Amino acid sequence: LWVNVALAIFNLLPAFPMDGGRVLRALLAIRMNYVRATRIAASFGQAMAFLFGLVGLVGVPGLVGPNPLLILIAVFVWMGASSETTLVEVKSALGGIPVSQVMITDFRTLSPDDTLARAAQFLLAGYQQDFPVLNGDKLVGMLTRSALVNGLARLDQHMPVANAMETDFRTAHPAEMAEAVFLRLQNCKCRSLPVLRDGQLPGI
Repeated sequence: LWVNVALAIFNLLPAFPMDGGRVLRALLAIRMNYVRATRIAASFGQAMAFLFGLVGLVGVPGLVGPNPLLILIAVFVWMGASSETTLVEVKSALGGIPVSQVMITDFRTLSPDDTLARAAQFLLAGYQQDFPVLNGDKLVGMLTRSALVNGLARLDQHMPVANAMETDFRTAHPAEMAEAVFLRLQNCKCRSLPVLRDGQLPGI
């Protein structure tokens, strides 16, 4: 009982992204915009994370000794606050903007018959990590960086891309809102999504 009470009280400390920190953000958001409220709550959470880490490292004389668990909690709180702030800022920046304005239109594609070695050359030559695979004008797969690396480890470098590409992938439409597509990227843990308009591939 007391352990659960202690956990509940600890979780309500205003150390974002714990529940207490989210309550703090909600209260701040009544008087200011959501992004600024998130930044302030995250800064408060990181300050508490620093305090947790300090107590965990040296303890409090006469009360508690050093505690490695507090250091782990401090790292979790600090990283959680930072990632949550970044996520909210990106969502805010993308609000009301269609995919057509943020998609990459200068990109390389592969065909199913191209070799994994050719795909590796494209990967090493530029910034692009994932490659749409087109059979003529039809999108038939995505060769992601991880699929390429796994394919090179599992298959010969002269094997065709078709043997390593992913055929189950999500797509976006140029008219969709970028914020919604960004959330889709987060949920599927994808690095990129092909953008399709009437079966054509205008961007990623």
